[in-house]
Amino acid sequence: MGRHRRGRVQILTDVLTLCLRGVKATHIMYQANLSYSTLRKYLSAALRQGLVIRVCKDDGSVVYCITDKGRLLLDRLKEVKYVLEF
Repeated sequence: MGRHRRGRVQILTDVLTLCLRGVKATHIMYQANLSYSTLRKYLSAALRQGLVIRVCKDDGSVVYCITDKGRLLLDRLKEVKYVLEF
């Protein structure tokens, strides 16, 4: 059985899905099974595009939350995946 590699769209979908709850970068890294450098690449792109925002909490920690634009994109990506499964 060969290894299945995720594409960029699937990785972005995973990152956006995790950001629905407002999570720390390390949580995204482990839950999405990404290296630190790959995580930085995707978070930077998502921040630049306005798909996620950084939120500083009272305790000094930083969490990433999805924006309305990111939620709209995530919904569209899920629709496309659903259509392609047929």
